[in-house]
Amino acid sequence: MEQEFELIAKTFMGLEPVLAKELTQLGANNVQIGRRMVSFTGDKELMYRANFQLHTAIRILKPISHFKAKSADDVYNEVKKIDWTKYISLDNTFSVDSVVFSEEFRHSKFVSYKVKDAIVDLFRETTGKRPNISVTNPDLRLNMHIAEDLCTLSLDSSGESLHRRGYRQESVEAPLNEVLAAGMILMTGWQGETDFIDPMCGSGTLPIEAALIARNMAPGLFRKEFAFEKWADFDKDLFDSIYNDDSQEREFNHKIYGYDIDIKAVNTARLNVKAAGLTGDIVINEADFKTFTMPAEKSIMVTNPPYGERISTPDLLGTYKMIGERLKHQFVNNDAWILSYREECFDQIGLKPSVKIPLFNGSLECEFRKYQIFDGKLKDFRGDGGIVKTEEEKKQMAERKFKKEREFKKRNDNNYENSSNNEDNDIRSFKFHHRDLDSILNRDRKRTGGERDKKNFDRERNESGRDRKRSNRPNRDWNGKDRDRDVKSRGGHERFDRSGKKFDKGKRDLGRKSKKYDDED
Repeated sequence: MEQEFELIAKTFMGLEPVLAKELTQLGANNVQIGRRMVSFTGDKELMYRANFQLHTAIRILKPISHFKAKSADDVYNEVKKIDWTKYISLDNTFSVDSVVFSEEFRHSKFVSYKVKDAIVDLFRETTGKRPNISVTNPDLRLNMHIAEDLCTLSLDSSGESLHRRGYRQESVEAPLNEVLAAGMILMTGWQGETDFIDPMCGSGTLPIEAALIARNMAPGLFRKEFAFEKWADFDKDLFDSIYNDDSQEREFNHKIYGYDIDIKAVNTARLNVKAAGLTGDIVINEADFKTFTMPAEKSIMVTNPPYGERISTPDLLGTYKMIGERLKHQFVNNDAWILSYREECFDQIGLKPSVKIPLFNGSLECEFRKYQIFDGKLKDFRGDGGIVKTEEEKKQMAERKFKKEREFKKRNDNNYENSSNNEDNDIRSFKFHHRDLDSILNRDRKRTGGERDKKNFDRERNESGRDRKRSNRPNRDWNGKDRDRDVKSRGGHERFDRSGKKFDKGKRDLGRKSKKYDDED
């Protein structure tokens, strides 16, 4: 049996307990929750599985050295002590990424330079030659983390951030991060037992992540590559067996519905659903939440309305008032979970939440609230055996503490313009046809960013693969009435190689590289 070693899974603030639970279920040992990370131990197989199967991890690091350093020279000397021939050769390229929280070390790039210099100088002194640096596509990625004088140098086994699933073909302005979306769904406890509704779905992130969770599909299935595949000790047969193992996937006999008032968002969501091979599970249609009516089947709603922070949204408070009215009258005997940022927005909903969980959306400290919609009084609901908070929800609230007298900052144009390119603020866009309240929102701001160029879909990488059973339940509108599908269902998921070619009996062609994105963590 292979010896276990230390590993670190990074995540977003507020998702640490969810990630820890995922790791425990995956078979990790010595699981310990930290700040924006969870440490654990496991063998090579577990490291591969962590990258491939975890829904709420941003990246998986393998520490190779812990040391104390009070100066840049200390960092340089400690890094030179490592036997780098075990990890890199002269023919390889490498890169160094640093995260620094220290009074002594104030510039992460300077730390990265010192680590790079130490490695290069060591090879020069011993061989007369040096390995090269590659920022875009290195053979080895290193991560240096410094907290005051405590340093941890790790191998980055993931490569680009794990939230880059690979199914997103196009995007709306400021899309919801995939890892955050998955974490929100896992917090609700939903595993596919009912229908799932997102009435403000944007580019479809919540519906797609819900389908992956409902079917217990690995989110890494769509990725082209992981950084560990370039390591000297990479076990291709082991990873191929993990990649092609669908024994833990399950049937999903309900439906997932995504709606948006913006037809551009609807079309984008449909493209992303198709790329994920999930058109048989997910229905995306154009609809305004103010016309929402009672679903025909038992459902859960998870949604992320606009906050008025990065996106110009007319009549913001009126929108939340409308949300509360629709839930109260058209979502009885169902649960709704809402992520938002402003207390005044939550106040407009006019319903009492049963669960409130602090959760960060990028740099914004938001709240994820559960609303149980039932007829009559709370006393009668409990008397009939209704449960307001499950034991798991009580535990979640106890684990997360709110700031006392929390302030919801007022947005202004200067702050918005300065932060418009900050990808950490993953807030979806959503348009409303209401009057513009300048007194509330100050004034409209120009949208930033822009849609990505359309990808070439000629290859149709998801059009082949194994057939799986599908529910024959028809597409439904707000009223649950049958109508023709807007998106043709292929009737099954696909296994495909990560080069975009058809999958051939478990063999994966890794020759084609994935598009490089900037990490957001």
